[in-house]
Amino acid sequence: MIIALKQGTGGEEAERFASAMEKRGLTVHVSRGETQTVLGLVGDTSSLDPEAIAAHHLVAKVMRVQEPYKRANRLFHPEDTRIDVAAPGGVHGIGGGRLGIIAGPCSVESGEQISAVAAAVKAAGAGFLRGGAFKPRTSPYSFQGMGCEGIDMLCAAKKETGLPLVSELMEIHQLEVFDNVDIIQVGARNMQNFNLLKELGRCGKPVLLKRGLASTVTELLMAAEYIMAGGNEKVILCERGIRTFETFSRNTLDISAVPYLKQKTHLPVIVDPSHATGIAGLVPAAAKAAVAAGADGLIIEVHNDPENALSDGEQSLTPEAFSDLMKTLKKYADLEGKTVS
Repeated sequence: MIIALKQGTGGEEAERFASAMEKRGLTVHVSRGETQTVLGLVGDTSSLDPEAIAAHHLVAKVMRVQEPYKRANRLFHPEDTRIDVAAPGGVHGIGGGRLGIIAGPCSVESGEQISAVAAAVKAAGAGFLRGGAFKPRTSPYSFQGMGCEGIDMLCAAKKETGLPLVSELMEIHQLEVFDNVDIIQVGARNMQNFNLLKELGRCGKPVLLKRGLASTVTELLMAAEYIMAGGNEKVILCERGIRTFETFSRNTLDISAVPYLKQKTHLPVIVDPSHATGIAGLVPAAAKAAVAAGADGLIIEVHNDPENALSDGEQSLTPEAFSDLMKTLKKYADLEGKTVS
């Protein structure tokens, strides 16, 4: 249930009203906007009389929420959420008017490689460095990542460039080595690993949640709800393409999911054009389409030697191609009224 309080309701009055709802055994999510406060009630609200609540002198409107996701619902939080990350190079944001650009190689392969790519993507204007240390691969014979050593190399690149880090977590026990990783990525294969999502709900770090390759948008939002129900509201949704009957590309970019998600949720929505297409030559067009559709950011694979990359070289941009793309993306961001971060 959503209760919108009247404009001008004071903070203390809103707190007292929320406390009264909590005494009924409900969890109350308070969202304070510039002119109005909205209360989201989570729990069994069947015993509440909407007409009686609407008659309260502080209440402007009462609505029942039909969707199964509550905390991720825009009705609970009408204003866009922005995820800010502080790093040695300053504060970088995704959402709320910031276009967050995350760039780097699919896998960390060596200290020299990740340092070179980090310097290149920073020079081009990226706000975040991505790199995989633990890699889920379809084949057991493919490169699985450098593990803890890869995390150390990412941290060294972070120290050199000041860029905050984004890296994928595969298992709960790996959390202990992710202290210096700023945004934890949950890959498509783990989107419905509910035990992992519950643990991330307690960790407090921002989570980049990728849509499963055969998952609906509602299932993505429900996965986000698992994290948020644990107390962590710093969730970034990522559309990375879904599996369809089409075979010319690695996946099919569901570009319509971006404006739909922007309507349904307050959480930042970003797009991964690299995995969505699987073809480097298609990445720039898909990236521009994502920004035009309203995405709050992009996560793009960049490698300094794609032909010899240990993973996903065919979808990785060279630093030069990424730099050219960034010039165009900045123009697109200006048209959307967003700041590249």
